[in-house]
Amino acid sequence: MNNDQQLRDSIIEAARSIFDRGLTHGRTGNISVRSGDAILVTPTGSSLGTVQADELSLIDANGKHVGGAKPSKEAFLHAAVLRARPQDSAVVHTHSTYSAAVSCLQHTDTSNVIPPLTAYFAMRVGRLPLLPYHAPGDSGLEQLAEDTARENLAMLLSNHGPIVAAKDVPSALDALEELEETAKLYLLLHGHTTRPLTTEQAAALAP
Repeated sequence: MNNDQQLRDSIIEAARSIFDRGLTHGRTGNISVRSGDAILVTPTGSSLGTVQADELSLIDANGKHVGGAKPSKEAFLHAAVLRARPQDSAVVHTHSTYSAAVSCLQHTDTSNVIPPLTAYFAMRVGRLPLLPYHAPGDSGLEQLAEDTARENLAMLLSNHGPIVAAKDVPSALDALEELEETAKLYLLLHGHTTRPLTTEQAAALAP
């Protein structure tokens, strides 16, 4: 099996896992992985429950469509994050319920909207900045996403959902799941006095 096929298969495996466990729904969510100088990304209008490996789109580092099906309208965000993070090769974006719920709340500090409630959140996600609202596909978000991704592997789009980057697709999926579970804890604990990790404890585990 060649490297291109392995990368395509890694996207499809993650797509099925995300869809089957309800981390996204309908024709929402998208996944990308760096392939040489280009980026493989799920196509527009596709469901992560049914998309096939030969249906993936190919874009360049600037988000321009260079091959395959028409890419997701949010492909430019994947390109922006990967430009900012040369150490990473994969990006996962979903509309997962608890993370999306947190993205709809009013936050006094948007630089980090979920505290390090667990060691694994500190280890796999770290900080979670909330980006201001833009309509889906609004390229006005591109530069902000690129700037934010330089110092953060995860970010939350207001009234939308999370974007997570990592070295490969399985690692990005792990971080996304950790974010979603911590978002669930955050909402369950709302109104209760919590005891997050200290700044020092979180820094010792930072990704």
